[in-house]
Amino acid sequence: MPAGADERARHRLQSHLPSFPAAPMTVRPASHNVSVPARLAAVLQQLGRIVVGKEEPLELALACVLARGHLLIEDIPGVGKSTLAHALAATLGLRYSRIQFTSDLLPADVLGVSIFDERAQQFRFHQGPIFASVVLADEINRAPPKTQSSLLEAMEERQVSLDGQTRPLPDPFFVIATQNPVEQIGAYPLPESQLDRGYPDALAERELLTGGDRRARIADLAPLCDAATLAEWQREAAGVHVAPALLDYVQALIAASRGGGGADAGGRRGLSPRAGLMLLAAARARALIAARPMVLPEDVQRVFPAVAGHRLAGGARAGALQAQALIRSVALG
Repeated sequence: MPAGADERARHRLQSHLPSFPAAPMTVRPASHNVSVPARLAAVLQQLGRIVVGKEEPLELALACVLARGHLLIEDIPGVGKSTLAHALAATLGLRYSRIQFTSDLLPADVLGVSIFDERAQQFRFHQGPIFASVVLADEINRAPPKTQSSLLEAMEERQVSLDGQTRPLPDPFFVIATQNPVEQIGAYPLPESQLDRGYPDALAERELLTGGDRRARIADLAPLCDAATLAEWQREAAGVHVAPALLDYVQALIAASRGGGGADAGGRRGLSPRAGLMLLAAARARALIAARPMVLPEDVQRVFPAVAGHRLAGGARAGALQAQALIRSVALG
């Protein structure tokens, strides 16, 4: 058969054969078979290379993310609050934005604004920096209360309502707010504060001094997860078992914060049921980080000052001391 006839016969044969789409090759990353606690330990290890000497605050910050909460840190400037937020976003593979709060910052600067488009003859909404997965609200108490309150709906409902429309925020959504001590000039009182306070120890400070600016290393951090993976971790944290006996312990702590329900309890600012829910969520997250399938009293005790301190009367510092006293006063069942 001539070569041309052979080629034409092969073409006719191929045209009558059924075609099947090529099946995509599934390649699972090596981390797919690694347990969640092991991957969380890797996250903390990477963060520890950037934020030196802050092991407990780093663990509490990660537990806050897993519990779908938000973090408020009070400390003096220059001790790594902003670096923690940026490094956490980079390590978790999430979009990051920073809002520098000042006395003239407006709610529209945070949430966004609608601008009239003459060509389209309609208003177009331009998203503000709040539309990111990890938002650093830096020095939040330098802004007036009206601007501070612009974060309330975003943090609680994970959405923004403007111009008669409700716009959802990214999921996951996590706010890290920093504030300066209220005794500093230009700081507005804030009804909340958080846990990370104080200078690093001598060894950690020496490592910082000899290692250069840690913020320059953030760009080189490899993301250890993504938004979908973090959502899976959050669901796993929410499913950690809580025994009835431990619920009794949590209720005893909440009741003790209210003064035991005496006649003066109404004048005392105790913990609300919502605070109890956040306490359980944080304790579940801490148990997951510790590779345990159930919450232990030590998990509750570890996160209780961070969750309850700013909710108790007397301010953050007095509240943290009061939370520690409550832990000592409430006996385990």
